[in-house]
Amino acid sequence: MSPARPPGAHRLATYFHVHLVSDSTGETLNAMAKAVVARFDGVIPIEHIYALVRSSKQLDRVLEEVAAAPGVVLHTLVDRELREQLEEGCRRLDMPQIGALDPLVGALSRYLGAALSTRVGAQHALDHEYFNRIAALDYAMAHDDGQGTAEQLESADVVLCGVSRTSKTPTCIYLAHRGIRAANVPLVPGQEDGERLVALRNPLVVGLTVSPDRLVQIRKNRLDGLNANRASNYVDHDAVREETVKARRAFERRGWPVIDVTRRSVEETAAAIVNLLSERRTHRLGTSW
Repeated sequence: MSPARPPGAHRLATYFHVHLVSDSTGETLNAMAKAVVARFDGVIPIEHIYALVRSSKQLDRVLEEVAAAPGVVLHTLVDRELREQLEEGCRRLDMPQIGALDPLVGALSRYLGAALSTRVGAQHALDHEYFNRIAALDYAMAHDDGQGTAEQLESADVVLCGVSRTSKTPTCIYLAHRGIRAANVPLVPGQEDGERLVALRNPLVVGLTVSPDRLVQIRKNRLDGLNANRASNYVDHDAVREETVKARRAFERRGWPVIDVTRRSVEETAAAIVNLLSERRTHRLGTSW
């Protein structure tokens, strides 16, 4: 019987090898693996990523790596022969292999009654959606940190407004990767108060806010990274509290939706904005009938 762990002692992390085999870029598989592993406490994967695996010879090398570092094999292979080669190789090695997209693809196929595409990398085709994402990224960069006139901002899908260090820029970049044209305008004490955004008709204006304590911490870390002097209102608790309160009041006065990013990741903030855009679109469609 193993001795009881002393109170307060931390359980040692469990490491394991995970082999991610993709015939495309591997982005989908990597994201899925991270999402699943995050559900387990104290588990740390050692990732082996094999992208653009499209030949039997390449797959032989993958199986050699699996044999050298036994672990779980996840794949998104489309080609039937390559799948069979991988499945047979894993059986010989007595290693579990999982077609990561198989359950969802199978369910959709049954529901739609449609045949499956065997085209490799179909999700990365140079189609309208792809070029739309590139255009959205260009737009986000060109309209970052208050750049652009009010007329130019009219072509945005969403404009984010908030005080300094409320994750406006990374959120815009993340939204751009989903094809959403996002701009951001900072609220600078004594200068910009978002007034030029009031007259906007097309874009959704969203206010981003954060707790003063968290904002001071973020700003101090920013200054430390720049080796800058901390002696300013930029990190003064009272000044920061006044700045955030003034921003929130401005948002509420103008009827803009507000998202508190204090405990949100960029992905969560972006998801909340996508929901707001969807609700707005649904409302407009409803009132157009």
